[in-house]
Amino acid sequence: MKTAFVAAAFALASTAAMAQTTIRVDYANPNIWTATQEILAEEFMKSHPDVTIKLDGPADTYAEGVQRLLRQNVANDMPDVAYVGLNRLRILEDRGMTQPLDAFIGDNPEEKGYTPALLSLGAYKGKQHGLATSASTLVMYVNPELVKKAGGSMDDFPTDFDGIIELAAKINALDSTIDGIWIEPHDWRYQSLLGSHGGRPLNEDESNVTFDSEAGIAAAGLYQRFAKEAGMKPYGANDARQAFPAGTLGIMLESSSLQARFEKAAGDRFNVVVKGVPLSAEDKTSIYFPTGGSGIVMLTKDEAKQKAAWDYIAFVTGPVGQKIIVENTGYAPANAILVRDDSYLGEFYKKNPNSRVAHTQIANYAGPWYAYPGPNGVAVTDEIAAALVEVRDGADPAETMKATADNVRAELGME
Repeated sequence: MKTAFVAAAFALASTAAMAQTTIRVDYANPNIWTATQEILAEEFMKSHPDVTIKLDGPADTYAEGVQRLLRQNVANDMPDVAYVGLNRLRILEDRGMTQPLDAFIGDNPEEKGYTPALLSLGAYKGKQHGLATSASTLVMYVNPELVKKAGGSMDDFPTDFDGIIELAAKINALDSTIDGIWIEPHDWRYQSLLGSHGGRPLNEDESNVTFDSEAGIAAAGLYQRFAKEAGMKPYGANDARQAFPAGTLGIMLESSSLQARFEKAAGDRFNVVVKGVPLSAEDKTSIYFPTGGSGIVMLTKDEAKQKAAWDYIAFVTGPVGQKIIVENTGYAPANAILVRDDSYLGEFYKKNPNSRVAHTQIANYAGPWYAYPGPNGVAVTDEIAAALVEVRDGADPAETMKATADNVRAELGME
């Protein structure tokens, strides 16, 4: 009896010892993430009984989440791990709050599904400060019924912008109530067209803007070509997001995160088809598509906690965690193994063939959503959007983008 009691006591002590490490996890956007975060925590703890995941109450938005982290840093009350909007990682990196992950990732990241494109989303100045956890990219939503009526074919769908514009013009000519193509004059969407042409908004050390390059002018010029050659109308995003599923817009360049919404809204009217953005640069290695979504960062400086924190990060960015995220949020995976190995999402892709388009584009060409440095960084994106409207409405693309770039340099103190 005494032996049994001692054995039981030892087992309890061992169990208690296994559950010593608690990792606080911060996240935002509860409408999208709460249920998924709970599943991730539960599944992780099943395979790591020595770690307890404690989810902090979520912030409403990524912007609010970052502000909360900044306050917690001042109060010395930061969580151990945090999910952050990909375009806001720099805010934490600039303040030295993130702990580099290079030593944890090891020498063969691609074998773990972290392609160079995916790693670029959390890299800064040669250090890996975060890993993407969910991703969205610019894609083309196509109405195949309008393509067919215009004399086109989904089996022979154009793969360059010249062909896209020619087809959109034919769709636009079908009827006065039908529009051929649409894209919003917006920084992220412009960066996607810029990346398609192999350009970048900033040079490598971020000492100068570069969207007034040949690639940047060509990308901006597409707005004018869409309007002049294909009849693109100047309505806003909300109207366009209603027009496409209603069947009155043939081609829409928009975020992959809207796929499920468009498919549901289109209903029985037509089957939405997703196509990748044309790859315009001759050097395909220069192409990038700025990626929206979230990344995960390690904040704890406690070496004892860092091992457990990394185990959690590796789980949620690995194939098992990414499968959970894809199936529960609709975001694209941030791990290339899921695109290559059908044992994870094979059944999902059979039911959702459109999803593979965005997922493959992200795995191969994901890049950072560039944030302009300094206090005027946000205002700069509004100025670029305004320039795109001018170009769309007839202003010379080269003159407009060069003038805008000069203004941005002055505002960012680069002159």
